Amino acid sequence: MKLPPAAPGQYPYTRGVYPDMYRSRLWTMRQYAGFGTADESNRRYRYLLSQGTTGLSVAFDLPTQMGMDSDHPMAAGEVGRVGVAISSLADMERLFDSIPLARVSTSMTINSTAAILLASYALVGERQGADRRNLAGTIQNDILKEYIARGTYIYPPRAAMRIITDIFAWAGTEMPAWNTISISGYHIREAGSTAVEELAFTFANAIAYIQAAIDAGLTVDAFAPRLSFFFNSHNDFLEEIAKFRAARRLYATLMRERFGAQDPRSLMLRFHVQTAGSTLTAQQPDVNIVRTALQAMAAVLGGAQSLHTNSRDEALGLPTEDSARIALRTQQILACETGVVNTADPMGGSEYIETLTDSIERDVLVILTEIDQAGGTLPAIESGWIQARVQNSAYEYQRAIESGERVVVGVNRFQQDGEGGVPTFRIDPALERSQVEGLRQVRVSRSATAVAQCLEELERAARDGSNLMPPILAAVGAYTTVGEISDRLRTVFGEYRDA
Repeated sequence: MKLPPAAPGQYPYTRGVYPDMYRSRLWTMRQYAGFGTADESNRRYRYLLSQGTTGLSVAFDLPTQMGMDSDHPMAAGEVGRVGVAISSLADMERLFDSIPLARVSTSMTINSTAAILLASYALVGERQGADRRNLAGTIQNDILKEYIARGTYIYPPRAAMRIITDIFAWAGTEMPAWNTISISGYHIREAGSTAVEELAFTFANAIAYIQAAIDAGLTVDAFAPRLSFFFNSHNDFLEEIAKFRAARRLYATLMRERFGAQDPRSLMLRFHVQTAGSTLTAQQPDVNIVRTALQAMAAVLGGAQSLHTNSRDEALGLPTEDSARIALRTQQILACETGVVNTADPMGGSEYIETLTDSIERDVLVILTEIDQAGGTLPAIESGWIQARVQNSAYEYQRAIESGERVVVGVNRFQQDGEGGVPTFRIDPALERSQVEGLRQVRVSRSATAVAQCLEELERAARDGSNLMPPILAAVGAYTTVGEISDRLRTVFGEYRDA
């Protein structure tokens, strides 16, 4: 007879990483937001905090993600469109104006330029009077999934991995309360993977990061407690709950048996969840509220540590203030009105959930074995094997929708003629001009000599193998821009071109 899984808070943490789970502390309600200039996004953050958000989550625009300043020719028309534009420390200072970073946890969805934005955040916190060592939050810093699913990479994979391990080493002593990476399955799922592939490729990436850090001389228990994860909560309610439970067990086993971790914190899979943006429909957008509520419930029943709920209008554009508030209220209803927080693992013991958890775990291990046999994650990415598998799953999913085998309410069933629209959010084009003018003023007011010296020190560190974080921190403090720092690293590392 099979023994029941260990209690919540006990290895391998299938039933939750903490004994009481939400009975002693709710998940962090971390609503993802950012658009236009720092001033515009600051107003939205302060509004969300006033409405009960318990953590900030920053969306950056594409130029910032790609290491380009707002006045770069290729940035034209993209400044502030899908997130906030950050070109220098001056922008970060305005972004968090009147927001006490000593008391707020902040997640930043940033990858290729994560080191620069982390340095900026640390300096803003210090200039507010906070101790850098106590600042709490997360940088996504997960470059491998960019090559697989998202595309906001700059440097070749091996150079990008060097930057990540430098962040691990530096933050381990300088910012020990900070989560130095959020290894993301979310974007892999949004690109079309299955639930099993989401976990398998996320953990394959995690294995690569952990091994790279060990190869760089770090001991696993020195950095593993600050690793975090980011998953998708999709439509199949019970599968998603089982997926989260299987993920915890897989990770705990992986860390103990493969990497020899001894610290219990190194074995605990802590993760953020976002509801599935790819499932939202432009048709009948109010129905997206229902989709989001069910996906959020699956995340809660699965034991997430923090959660973002998508807004009803995100298939049409950035969320309006009203839509963002409804999305937040969805989490608050789950926490305050449903009673699901009164049990650590409400679904534990369900025959179907336990069987499905076991099945997902087995299937993930099969894929991880295939990746190991192919030489590891980097070769599997460089050969295109992982990307091809995700693309094939995306094709099969779309084929099922188009054939009617998979029902999407309002799209291929239950359509409504003459649908009325919902108000959509529009970015004022004047914000881009304002951002570019602000950047010009920064360049005029700073010390050009100090910037030049900082960039020389950065290039020297990039070439001799020194940790990159100290010269990046100095450059950011001199108001060197995101683009200037990234360009200097490009001269050393080159740029990645997808085959």
